Amino acid sequence: MFKKIYFLILLFLSSISNSYSNIEIKARTAILQDFLSGEILYEKDPDMQIYPASMTKIMTSIIAFDLIKSGNLSLDDKFIVSEKAWRLSTAGYSSMFIMVGDEVSVENLLHGIITASGNDACVALAEGIAGTEEEFAILMTAKAKELGMENTNFANSSGINDPDNYSTVRDILKMSRYLIQKHPDFYEWFSLLEFTWDRTGGDPITQGNRNPLLYKNMGADGIKTGYLAVEKYSLASSLIRNGRRLIAVGSGFETKNSRSRESSKLLTYGLTNFDLVEINKSSETIDKVDVWLGKENQVDVYVNEDIFKTIKKAKKNLLKVALKYEGPIEAPIKKDDVIGKFRVVYDEELIGEYDLLAAKDVDKVNIFTRLIKSLNYLIWGDV
Repeated sequence: MFKKIYFLILLFLSSISNSYSNIEIKARTAILQDFLSGEILYEKDPDMQIYPASMTKIMTSIIAFDLIKSGNLSLDDKFIVSEKAWRLSTAGYSSMFIMVGDEVSVENLLHGIITASGNDACVALAEGIAGTEEEFAILMTAKAKELGMENTNFANSSGINDPDNYSTVRDILKMSRYLIQKHPDFYEWFSLLEFTWDRTGGDPITQGNRNPLLYKNMGADGIKTGYLAVEKYSLASSLIRNGRRLIAVGSGFETKNSRSRESSKLLTYGLTNFDLVEINKSSETIDKVDVWLGKENQVDVYVNEDIFKTIKKAKKNLLKVALKYEGPIEAPIKKDDVIGKFRVVYDEELIGEYDLLAAKDVDKVNIFTRLIKSLNYLIWGDV
């Protein structure tokens, strides 16, 4: 029996493109990503060092979320507010307005961080978790390295000005992806428009979310603003529309208005110039391939991961999706045996290759049947 190499084209789609910059975003540095495909749709100096300001609070929240998810922290746990935390509420910084000696729940501190952007809440949470803010910053930097944020270091929990608290928009994007992927329930808190804190010694304070995109009718649901005099205005933002999510990060916007306008423009650019195409759904059968000397003549094959590609609407070249394998495949076959490759080709260039797996076991026929099949093949060329 002679094997043949099969290269079966299954699908033709519009063309794909990777990184485009045919718009100008008025920021020092910016990046836009299609969430499901992971493809970068726009970038402007994405590895330039920035001071992340209050975007730092995304990581502060992540540390708490991770601990809650692992069972090492509860939303009902309460931390006592230190003088250090309280002083941030009296120094002109954005604050939750907690008081020295208050016992504040983790849940309220997190809302104070996410919605009110409270620097005081950041310090209270950091000290409650790690003992000191300095120790908490070590946890933050370690998590950043785990996420592949190679150009990031955290020196505090709030993002107040410190030359050792730095990052890049590419790294902030990685952090934002992790937040959305790993903590989808908590991520919903980033879309809340206001938070009311029943403070000690005064009337309750209601503060609105500082993210300007949440107040536009565009599907935005996060993430975090920032401002430092040395950095100007920044924003990590995300929207979801018809099941498709985009994430944008920009820094160095000159004004609040330009931050809102340019971030909206960047996200809208991604929606109007690109389509997201689902190439493969994990574990769904793609096709059948022939089997030699098996109790079944064919076996279903699949790829065990979701595959998405982002398609630029303006182009008309072909995206080809194909199977490549040497067949027929000789039995016995075990479920999840790698029997070939699932290939994604653009303009004759291979841009993705994935293992093609058997969907089930196929046993080998007995020796008598094998003899008959071999004779048939020799005489008739029939497998």
